[in-house]
Amino acid sequence: MPVRPFYRHGGKIDVSVKGESPFIRRFLLGTAVAAIGSLYMLHIDWMQLGARAGSIVTIFGKMVHFNMTDIDFTLISFADTFSIMVLATVYSILSGLLFGLLASENIVRNRAVSMSVKAFFTFLRAVPTPVWVLLMLVCFGFGPIAGIMGLSIHTTAFFTRAFSQAFEDVPQDTIDSLEALGATRLQVIWCGIIPSSVTQLIAWIALRFEINFSECAILGMLGAGGIGFAISTSIQNYQYGQAGIAIFLVFLFAFYLERGFLFVKQSIR
Repeated sequence: MPVRPFYRHGGKIDVSVKGESPFIRRFLLGTAVAAIGSLYMLHIDWMQLGARAGSIVTIFGKMVHFNMTDIDFTLISFADTFSIMVLATVYSILSGLLFGLLASENIVRNRAVSMSVKAFFTFLRAVPTPVWVLLMLVCFGFGPIAGIMGLSIHTTAFFTRAFSQAFEDVPQDTIDSLEALGATRLQVIWCGIIPSSVTQLIAWIALRFEINFSECAILGMLGAGGIGFAISTSIQNYQYGQAGIAIFLVFLFAFYLERGFLFVKQSIR
């Protein structure tokens, strides 16, 4: 959008936007209307909310006083969450690479096929992970299997969309050059497309590892096991010190996971 600066008296610069689109104003107005309407529909009691706001500080203060009584149970639950996250993410990476290639128009070169794959996984991605886990709980019962299966479905749909976008961002000149040299389709994918998009792939994988670990903590409260079950049980039993340890482990792992993937990404660059 072009910007036209002009000078005011006193040497100050005023900046005005030429041809400003009304879309931004309409978007902000619509957001404000939606927020006001949401507050009206929810019937929030602001007086009660203000009166109980102090309890938040009290609860967090109790969580800070860590209780090591059942630390073994907390560590085992954390290990279960880690295992569920790793297995679900690794399975989804492999599936996402396959379906991501099928969804990429510059690889399949059949718009009907790529659009069909994208549409199918858009449907899978539109259904929240807890819903998939609940469906898997009905099929497999309580335990980590339901968590792995439910999380893998949504994560595969996520990777399919993310990986296909990364593959489609590869310049067409790279593909044409390899094909002109006589490379097969598999060689084009392995030697051209994947190396050209590896930085984006790692960024998406790192992001999803963090998301999956957070979702595993939530899914444990639904019966899928893991650290979420430990947090939920501790809070229900008013053992806030034990819940604090579990939450601190979640934070600590997420922090070092992010730093680790950042180091890997910088090393590749």
